[in-house]
Amino acid sequence: MLTFFLICLAVGSLVGFLAGLFGIGGGLVIVPVLVYLLPMVGVPDNLLMSTALGTSFATIVITGFSSAQQHHKLGNVVWDAVKILAPVIMLSTFISGLFIGKLDKAISSKIFACLVIYLAVKMLLSIKPKAAHKALTTTASVIGGALIGIASSAAGIGGGGFIVPFLNSRGIEMKKAIGSSAFCGMLLGLSGMLSFIVGGWHTANMPPYSLGYVYLPAVIGITLTSFFTSKLGATTTTRLPVPTLKRYFALLLIAIAIDMII
Repeated sequence: MLTFFLICLAVGSLVGFLAGLFGIGGGLVIVPVLVYLLPMVGVPDNLLMSTALGTSFATIVITGFSSAQQHHKLGNVVWDAVKILAPVIMLSTFISGLFIGKLDKAISSKIFACLVIYLAVKMLLSIKPKAAHKALTTTASVIGGALIGIASSAAGIGGGGFIVPFLNSRGIEMKKAIGSSAFCGMLLGLSGMLSFIVGGWHTANMPPYSLGYVYLPAVIGITLTSFFTSKLGATTTTRLPVPTLKRYFALLLIAIAIDMII
């Protein structure tokens, strides 16, 4: 347990730094790392992906709250945009999580890997959303929120890679799209965490200190360090060749995803 916790502290340091440096969601790194680490504490092989996803969502709640609070202070949350989108994302994530938590590891890991490859390729090619003037209608919010919730629940991420381009394509400037995404991502993480807690409640063979499919020591270890290193990563962006590093990191994500598929 001590070795596992110390590794989680190290993972949190890395995840927080990368999140601050590249502006990515930590779930892209947390989930595959936990898949390899959780057997150390007795998580059965068939429950590895479910526990990794649920634990990832729990870390998003804590780290996402700080980000959402800061964006709110800066006035970057467009409440008219999130008043429908956020509840739909929460509902979609919760319902999807109940099903994904019950999927066979071979299936859920491949779904996760495909989503990681998609996001990594976007990062690798530096695809930028095209400016658009489509209205953010109620119908668009419902459809978009439902799809984002499904994709995010399968990947254990806060959904920023999907929410930001969606809002930006609906005419919301990038800074406010990111701020609104941070708010939605925090609620998405909360909904995903609750879904994997409920879905995994009374599941046999889970190790001590688990709430459903959420393994609490991992949550504590990762968030203890990622909270601080995310700020360090953000301040380092002006000193390092971020575009070059981002391409190498994207290639690493693709390699990890291919390994999970195989």
